[in-house]
Amino acid sequence: MANMATVALESTVIAHGLPAPHNLELAHDCERIVRQHDAEPATIGIVAGRIVIGLSDDQLTEMASRNDVAKVNLSNLAQVLTEQKWGATTVAASLCLAHRAGLRVFATGGIGGVHRGASASFDISADLTALARFPLVTVCAGAKAILDLPKTMEALETLGVPVIGYQTDELPAFYSRASGINLDLRADTPAQISTLAHTHWELGNMSAILVVNPVPEADEIPAPEIADVIEDALAAACEQGVSGKAVTPFLLARIAEQTKGRSLQTNLALLKNNARLAAEIAGELMRG
Repeated sequence: MANMATVALESTVIAHGLPAPHNLELAHDCERIVRQHDAEPATIGIVAGRIVIGLSDDQLTEMASRNDVAKVNLSNLAQVLTEQKWGATTVAASLCLAHRAGLRVFATGGIGGVHRGASASFDISADLTALARFPLVTVCAGAKAILDLPKTMEALETLGVPVIGYQTDELPAFYSRASGINLDLRADTPAQISTLAHTHWELGNMSAILVVNPVPEADEIPAPEIADVIEDALAAACEQGVSGKAVTPFLLARIAEQTKGRSLQTNLALLKNNARLAAEIAGELMRG
């Protein structure tokens, strides 16, 4: 796969991020979109203790339907492998395994980051340090809107991860195209991103290149409209004592409920949009 234009895709969104049947439909849609743009999809997962770079259709179906699939990050990856479990890889684990396989482009929905209230909870996603360690072009729609976006951007800068706005000068906020946070870096074509990535790595840097790709305008929920819904979800999580790995799935489900499914459709749209752009970048990296 390292010798062809390939896009790594995560599997946590299939096993833990989306409800059925949307999860399996989305997995197939993203792989189809990548192929339509002349690249090969490689959805990453753990199958009975075995790392798989490019899940088969049958494995995708099982990943979407099993209720014993572990949510795999860097801290429990070895355990899932040694205990021969099924596992769905988060952004951090996907980056690690994609890098080991020699891949250079990864597409996801939104990265994790610094949670609101992290000064007290120290709840900071391992996605950030993984982005600092594994040199892949990572395409996302920004960090998840439930996070502390200014602190997440500060952390990325500290870690030396370039954040490039794709056809935008402003950080997208997952559901929304705008966050009010200006970006220093912008690229308007996949070729520009490829050139910047090559130069970044030739300088000896080992971090990812984070490409933030706004959700299509027709599918976005503007930030002022979603803000109160996010605050309600955060308050509900606090009241119910939700913490750790359970926080993000709880918040996303609560937001989907409060928006009557609109946020789910936005999530699906941005995932497919990111798969498209990642395939285009993968082609440019191969040509470069």
